[in-house]
Amino acid sequence: MIKTINHGPKSGIFEVPSSKSQAHRMLITAALSKSAGKLIVNGISKDISATIKCLNAMGADIRITENGSGSSEISIRPIIKTVDNSGMSAMYKPLLCGESGSTLRFLIPIAGALGIDVVFHMEGRLSERPLGALTDALSAHGMSFMQDGKYLYCRGALTSGTFTIPGNISSQYISGLIMALPLLKGDSVINITGSIESGDYIAMTVAAVESAGIKIKKEENIYHIEGDQCYNVTGTRIVEKDWSSAAFPLCMGAFSEKGMTVPGLNLSSIQGDKEILNILKGFGACVIEEDQPDAAGTVSDENSTGLTSVTVKKGTLKGQIIDASRIPDLVPVISAVAAGAKGETRIIHAERLRLKESDRIATTVSMLRSLGADAEETADGILIRGKDRLPGGTVDSFNDHRIAMSAAVAAGICEGDVSVTGAECTDKSFPGFWEELSF
Repeated sequence: MIKTINHGPKSGIFEVPSSKSQAHRMLITAALSKSAGKLIVNGISKDISATIKCLNAMGADIRITENGSGSSEISIRPIIKTVDNSGMSAMYKPLLCGESGSTLRFLIPIAGALGIDVVFHMEGRLSERPLGALTDALSAHGMSFMQDGKYLYCRGALTSGTFTIPGNISSQYISGLIMALPLLKGDSVINITGSIESGDYIAMTVAAVESAGIKIKKEENIYHIEGDQCYNVTGTRIVEKDWSSAAFPLCMGAFSEKGMTVPGLNLSSIQGDKEILNILKGFGACVIEEDQPDAAGTVSDENSTGLTSVTVKKGTLKGQIIDASRIPDLVPVISAVAAGAKGETRIIHAERLRLKESDRIATTVSMLRSLGADAEETADGILIRGKDRLPGGTVDSFNDHRIAMSAAVAAGICEGDVSVTGAECTDKSFPGFWEELSF
């Protein structure tokens, strides 16, 4: 599918979906719970659909009901372990995880904790993305693995103990262990070596399991997790809006005199990508934060919703140095802003972007150059020399949702329209993105 975005600034109110990072974790903790629960989600992306399909294959009963107001109610009946006719061995289940790295890396250790032999079917570049540090740690504790192209076979029951894992490859390894280890017989320790990158995502996982009744102790880079714990999720929970998705319309506002507004954001969120506000301020954009009234129109401390409407407007944009180690997913969209910022912007410590849905250092540079920007790859990131205007053109999405949406942001300073090939890939994280853009 090809989408063409009109050139020039965009303005208006842009609704964004619920956080898929939070939804993954809340779905899994609910599926591991001893009682049924519900989630309210605004927009169900392909990645969230993948997690739901996999949890159902593992023995949960998760169903989606559309509310008709853009939101959905997800009812979750917890996993019931299915065994073969002997009553002993867990049955073999195929798990269709699509291109979702979170789904795969979270559920591998959970399958082991439940004693379920499974095969994951991976799509896109997922089979090429690193798993070795995780599977090595799990292999030392009772599991075994075999990969055959896009299929990953996982067998064996996970046993407790000390798990040593690097912190600079993927926080998802650590999050998967944090969710799985409380289910085991016996206590466990996660020892994280080296620097921890994307630590906010680990904090999000800890918050999710603790809210479900799990106890965890942390000492520097070591997590102590008691065994034989039970997840207990009750009632209906609301998944908050996604800061990663909000970054795209907010960055569009940086090129607009009228500005772009995203309502319903939580400024106190654990989501690390709320850092986009500080990055936009660093560029020189005008960022306005306003408390949202509740249904009664009240914004007082006692009665407000706790949500904020954020508007970004054009300012005098200037380049900056941005450390991407904590916010790697923001690199494509902040690169689009940098293309219109005076002077140089250097994005550093972004090496892990080579291993995403695409090589995001290479594809971000390709996207910018396709539109006439001055950008080049560096050893650990991207160097961008800003211009007042770009000519526009056609961008290959490389089947990467963040590249496609970042091209739409860059259209704000283009003199010609921007066409994006493979534009349907945005459904991976932001269903309805193109419809929201059609003001």
